[in-house]
Amino acid sequence: MTDSDLGKAWLETLEHQRRLSGHTLANYSRAIDVLLKLKEETELRDVDSQQIRRFVARLHATGLSGRTLALTLSAWRGLYQWLARHRGFSSNPVQGVRAPKSPRHLPKALSVEQAQQLLDGPAAGAPEDGVHEIRDRAMFELLYSSGLRLSELLSLNFDDRNLDLKQGEVTVTGKGSKTRTVPVGARAREALRAWLKARALLAAPQERALFVGARGRRIAAGTVQARLRAWAKRQGLGASVHPHMLRHSFASHVLQSSQDLRAVQEMLGHASISTTQVYTHLDFQALAKVYDAAHPRARKK
Repeated sequence: MTDSDLGKAWLETLEHQRRLSGHTLANYSRAIDVLLKLKEETELRDVDSQQIRRFVARLHATGLSGRTLALTLSAWRGLYQWLARHRGFSSNPVQGVRAPKSPRHLPKALSVEQAQQLLDGPAAGAPEDGVHEIRDRAMFELLYSSGLRLSELLSLNFDDRNLDLKQGEVTVTGKGSKTRTVPVGARAREALRAWLKARALLAAPQERALFVGARGRRIAAGTVQARLRAWAKRQGLGASVHPHMLRHSFASHVLQSSQDLRAVQEMLGHASISTTQVYTHLDFQALAKVYDAAHPRARKK
C-alpha cells in the first residue's frame, strides 16, 4: 500500500470502528494530507522525530496556532499508533513531540440578559410566526436549554424516543459515540411542541429528521448558523452569534447559578473536567465586573 492508502485505511477505521463525527474525520483527513505533503519523498516508515519537529516549526511559522498544531499532532500520533499496531511500524516519531503553547482564548458566551433578548424579543412574536420561525425558535431554545452541540441537534429524529417532552429530557450521542441525557427547560418544551404541530407543513414525506430545511429534508448546519445570525441581528445583538455560543452560554449560566462543575461536565458530555473548567473563568469574569462596579476601593478616582 502507498502512504496515501495507509492514511485512507486509518481514516476508514476511525469512521467505522470509533464512529467519529464527520467534522473530526475531516480535520484528521486534512492533517494527514499536510503530513504527506511535508514529508515529500520520505516514506512514512522512515520519518523520525526530528523531522516531525521541523514540520511543526514550519507550520507554526505560517501562523498556525498552538491549538491547531496540537490537533494536527494528535492526528499524526494516532496514525502512527495504528501503523505500529497493524502495519508493523517500529516506532511512533510523533510520541513526545508537543505543539508550542498559545494564549488560551475563553469561549464567547452571551450574558443572561443577552440570552433573554435573543429568545424573548419582538422577533420572537408568536401567532404571526411562519413555520420557519417556529422551527428556528425551537432549535435555538433547545440549544440554549440543554447545551447541545450543533451536530447533536441535527441528528435528532422525529420518530425516535430521544426527545421526551413529557419527562422534559433529550438524549443525544456526542463525541466518541457517548450518549447522555440532559434536561429540556419549560420554554424549550413549549417551543418544541409548537414546532411538532407545524413540522408537517415543511417536512417531506417519510423524512425522519426532527428539524428540516426548506426542501423538507434534514436541515444543514450552515442553514442553522445563517438563521441564528439573522435572528440575532434582528434582535439587536449583531451577527456574531453562532450555535456553539448558545452551548457556551448554557454552561456559563448553569455554573453561575449552581456552582456544580461536575453536573455541568455531565450535561455537556465532556470526557475531562479540565475542559469544563474553562467556564469557571467566564464565571470569574462576571464576578470581577460586579466587584469593579460595587466595591468602593475598586473604582478609580
